Amino acid sequence: MKFDSWSAFWAMGGYGFYVWLSFGLTLFALVALLVSTMATKKSLLRAVKQKQARAARRKAAQKLENTL
Repeated sequence: MKFDSWSAFWAMGGYGFYVWLSFGLTLFALVALLVSTMATKKSLLRAVKQKQARAARRKAAQKLENTL
């Protein structure tokens, strides 16, 4: 598709509002998905670290209990 000017490109033959709105909403959804995924990853990593630390503390306590 060839446009004669930048204003014609932005107008998209009278459908520019809908075209650019759809691009904007899609971009917003993708960014929201990315942020959500990163937050979930951070939360899961924190939970795994806490679980590993708890297991290490339990193992150390059990080892100490066996030596007494």
